[in-house]
Amino acid sequence: MKLIAIKTEDGATKGKISFYCRALNVSRQAFYDYMENRNKPWKHERLAVLIKEIISEDEYNDTYGRERMHKALKLKYPSESIPSERTVYRVMEHIGADHPKRRKPNGITKADREARKSDDLLKRDFTAEKPCEKCVTDITEIPAKDGKLYVSAIFDCYDLFVSGLAMADNMRAELCVQTVENACKNLGNMRGAIIHSDRGSQYTSEKYRRGHARRT
Repeated sequence: MKLIAIKTEDGATKGKISFYCRALNVSRQAFYDYMENRNKPWKHERLAVLIKEIISEDEYNDTYGRERMHKALKLKYPSESIPSERTVYRVMEHIGADHPKRRKPNGITKADREARKSDDLLKRDFTAEKPCEKCVTDITEIPAKDGKLYVSAIFDCYDLFVSGLAMADNMRAELCVQTVENACKNLGNMRGAIIHSDRGSQYTSEKYRRGHARRT
């Protein structure tokens, strides 16, 4: 609509309106409605302001999806009339605050809901001031002609050095234990290092906990 308005000098050049409407597959009435309403205040302007306020409160809030944003708005502004979750999402789209759904994980590690969970010691701070202070570990799957290869690695947050690496045709806890063992052999000593992982069943298993504690 904005392009038609520009090309027709806000509708002043009557002979061109029909041409551009046909070219862009819009009706003339829709164009006239746009011209009539374009300078009116946006009815969701207040909601957009509230969403921006929540996003600006914390550097991680810009990752909020529509469900979480809807809940945050209701919690933070109980006196405001917060519309439906769908409307909140449309406003987020309009101001560029929406986030497409992330690709579903490929299920390499799956959480064991019954297992004891370790505390999150890093709190999303993956920087380190010295080697072997903080490390992260995970498993990746590599398709091959004769099956799948599972690679487990430990990375040092200080310089992303691969401290330990192990490979197998399965992703049982033994693979993760072997990765820690290889890291200890490579570095000589990892005592005191924090090794951060997800809460997959391999990492919450008793076998990994015993092996991890014994070697670090």
